[in-house]
Amino acid sequence: MSSIITPALETFVTVIGAGLLIMGLSRLLDHIWAHSLRYPLLYLILTAPGVIVHECAHVIGCLLVGAKVRDVVLLSKEGGSVSYSPPAIPVLGNLIINTAPLFFLPLVLAALTWLFGTYTGCSFASAMPSLDTITSLFSMVEAIGTTLYQNLIIAFNPWFILYLYLVTSLAISFSPSVQDIRNAVAGLVILILAGLCILVINIPVIKGGFLVLLGLLATGLAIGLAFGLVALLVSLPALIFYRSSS
Repeated sequence: MSSIITPALETFVTVIGAGLLIMGLSRLLDHIWAHSLRYPLLYLILTAPGVIVHECAHVIGCLLVGAKVRDVVLLSKEGGSVSYSPPAIPVLGNLIINTAPLFFLPLVLAALTWLFGTYTGCSFASAMPSLDTITSLFSMVEAIGTTLYQNLIIAFNPWFILYLYLVTSLAISFSPSVQDIRNAVAGLVILILAGLCILVINIPVIKGGFLVLLGLLATGLAIGLAFGLVALLVSLPALIFYRSSS
């Protein structure tokens, strides 16, 4: 009797779980720094790169689905915001706009890693494992430890501190806002059900294309989750200091 949990279904479930984990990790990071930095200006400086990229991702989402951008606030004391007209694509249009940071930020993180690895001498793991199975999480954690050890202990690289700052900022801004999630929930449910139908119906051409897309998404989410965990490691001392001094 064949197993109900096929490799394709395991990848699908892992990708969904990774997305939820990244959103939770982002909110945890935001909570840590919002309560650890006593001066609002410091918090604004920390989150500025991530907020700007987050809002730009929403703008790109608007352009993709034909929604007219009415107003963009990239940075303020209340964070950023994007207002737009209803998208040309119903339901899925709002899904794309409101969850765009979840897909766009991993690409920015990957680009940053390439830039710092190529031009500043920072050392990174040769390959980031894809989140196609649950056990791949262990390989990812090992890659994170190696990266930190190489750049902070073996051969200290001051550029790596800037890299960690940018990664922390991006990781804090990774998760969609509560309003974004509310706007996108119907589209998310439709996409999940559609993905399950593709795997169950098992039409080779459609399933093959879906698995290729799923693999690309899994790799991107692995990058986002890995660097989010790095940001959490960097952030925990700040929380400990805050509690000890309060």
